[in-house]
Amino acid sequence: MARVKTARITRKKHKKVLKQAKGYFGAKSIRFSNANQAVLKSMSYAYVGRKDKKSDFRRLWITRINAAARQNGTTYSKLMAGLKKANVNMNRKMLAELAVNDSKAFTELVKLSVKA
Repeated sequence: MARVKTARITRKKHKKVLKQAKGYFGAKSIRFSNANQAVLKSMSYAYVGRKDKKSDFRRLWITRINAAARQNGTTYSKLMAGLKKANVNMNRKMLAELAVNDSKAFTELVKLSVKA
């Protein structure tokens, strides 16, 4: 049976991990074992971060809508309940965008929700 040498494969794996660890502090960017640990941990943080990003943005949109709603004399919860009763199907991202960039349109939506 032929002898299997893994030097090329190992070197390729090491180079790949060290490339991902480029810019890390200290030995984490130079030594494979340290770099491998750091890369695995950072990959798991990145995965969790992609999930957290969605809730972070939702929280930001709600804060912006609430601030704009209070400027128009109502609260976030009353605004959302009124919009639901008025059958206005607009997501929080678009409402926050209106609140920041087009205050007149947002004021009209507030009036509509107060009527409902």
